[in-house]
Amino acid sequence: MTSSLKLPRRQALITALGLAGAALGAAPAWAQKTDRVFRIGHQKGWLSLLKARGTLEKRLSPLGVSVTWTEFNAGPVQLEALNVGSIDFGDVGEAPPIFAQAAGAPLVYAGATVPRPALEAVIVPKDSPIRSIADLKGKRVAYNKGSNVQYFLVKLLEKNGLKYSDVQSVFLAPPDARAAFERGAVDAWVIWDPFLAAAQKTLDARLLADATGVVNNRAYYFTSRDFATKSTDVLRIAIQEINSIEQWIAKNKSAAAAELSTVLGLDKSITELFISRASYGAAPVTREILAEQQSIADTFFELKLIPKKLNLLHAAPVDL
Repeated sequence: MTSSLKLPRRQALITALGLAGAALGAAPAWAQKTDRVFRIGHQKGWLSLLKARGTLEKRLSPLGVSVTWTEFNAGPVQLEALNVGSIDFGDVGEAPPIFAQAAGAPLVYAGATVPRPALEAVIVPKDSPIRSIADLKGKRVAYNKGSNVQYFLVKLLEKNGLKYSDVQSVFLAPPDARAAFERGAVDAWVIWDPFLAAAQKTLDARLLADATGVVNNRAYYFTSRDFATKSTDVLRIAIQEINSIEQWIAKNKSAAAAELSTVLGLDKSITELFISRASYGAAPVTREILAEQQSIADTFFELKLIPKKLNLLHAAPVDL
């Protein structure tokens, strides 16, 4: 029977093509889900191991999501890439996202690691007369300005009855700080792993105090508000896969140290020390975790490192 309803020629052709596709068991092209791309920025470390496994790609493929990876040499550079729309996701320490938020970046916290206080510490030369935190008064202390270890130093001094102004701060990036430490131009160095482990193994540096009982020292995973709004499913899977690789490292420390030594270009003895004192696990960000970041942001504002007070809830996950 011929229908009395007359369709425009183009619409009739589209309908016919759609029916033909259905007959072949395939949805018409316009009905198929648009492929998405998950653009990950990363530093050399845990995410390098995840990239090598390919497990994230396998999890996301059924959702029509492909993954690209771009390696960066530091967290702040990743956040700049996020700000200009070049990546959707990255890994970073505690401090850089605070500066990025203060600069107006549309970042959202996507995940956080468990606390890792043993991965940052104050070290002194092996034969240094400095034996306690109180002995740091008046001494030259090197560290990276505006980093997580600056916050750690402030809180460590407070805990031991000293003010931040009681030490002579020497602002140096890790490679320059190591050189100054090695030649005796500074009395102490506040640093994180793997630089910390390298100094202990190759310079015989003595650990004065780590961050245990002082600050939590988490790592964070960030995204943009636009991506977080549109791709909560992708972010949830990403954090699950990161947690899985962390759990693998926890159970296979020797193998992980060997793999990480290749990634970082360090002797295995250094990565073994680094891995041995880390804690493992990653999960979505909570209000309690954001409160930790709020404390860091408030401290940085008091130190005049950022120009305004921040509300960390403005960078909260969209579903929090």
